[in-house]
Amino acid sequence: MAKTVTLSHAPSPATLYPKAVGAMLPVIGKPAKVSPSATVPDTVYRLENVRADQDKLQEYCRTTGCQYGATLPLNYLFVLQFPLAMELMVDPAFPFGAVGSVHFENKIERLREIGSDEPLTIETHAENLREHRKGLLIDVISEFRVGRELVAVQTGTFLKQQRTSLSDEERGPAPVAKTPPPPDRVVSVNLHLIREYAAASGDRNPIHMANLSAKAFGFPKAIAHGMWTAATAVANIEAQLPGGVVYSVRFGTPILLPAKVNLYTERTEADGPARSAPGARDGFAVSVLDRKKGFPHLTGTLTPRA
Repeated sequence: MAKTVTLSHAPSPATLYPKAVGAMLPVIGKPAKVSPSATVPDTVYRLENVRADQDKLQEYCRTTGCQYGATLPLNYLFVLQFPLAMELMVDPAFPFGAVGSVHFENKIERLREIGSDEPLTIETHAENLREHRKGLLIDVISEFRVGRELVAVQTGTFLKQQRTSLSDEERGPAPVAKTPPPPDRVVSVNLHLIREYAAASGDRNPIHMANLSAKAFGFPKAIAHGMWTAATAVANIEAQLPGGVVYSVRFGTPILLPAKVNLYTERTEADGPARSAPGARDGFAVSVLDRKKGFPHLTGTLTPRA
């Protein structure tokens, strides 16, 4: 039976990141290789009466281009649950480390628009440890409620890179570098902006904060947050989204800072039950590509929820 731990306040990045980095140290840290049959802790972390800090929310909107108003931006749900997700991942029982793991995919399912001043209860747990050709994947799931009403579910899928039984599977064709088509928008991002986003979101992972610390984790330079990219990719179309929507993204090549990247937005036709629902709206496909070689930094879909 799952154990629920109700926290009195949101954990601070100042305490979370030292634990996350410490988990990588030899002997006292987590194992370099994790068995696919490793135990996933059944602990649920719970935080009640969570309200958006309006100053940080306004700064988040400024750094991502999202609209600051009466309702929460779609991707801000990731920010609100982030301290709980980190608390879960720095727990010694969690199979692999928070720092060093790759944010592989993300999905936000919003059932309705959420007021920026609504009090939320957030519950976060992990499940579904599984093999992938590149390593092990695990899902960190956060549920958002207003009272007893479920209003959103956020799922972050994280990758621990290592060899698995799937590593020798046949791979698809290698991506070919080619000049991408003219973008709908060119987005510029630099280290200063990403540090401001980090302050607003609370995600101060060392790979984003400085070139030197990013190099310690194998990157040639500091990189942009994947969830900054995910928010920026939908900033111009968020007002067109229905209250009930599912935003699914897959992260690709990291954005090395500073950079200019190509943003593409394509309207897609709703299908299935969403197509016949009253007031049905079309969805969108979004992508962020390298300007010279066309490699994807992010690909995603926004689908109306029936």
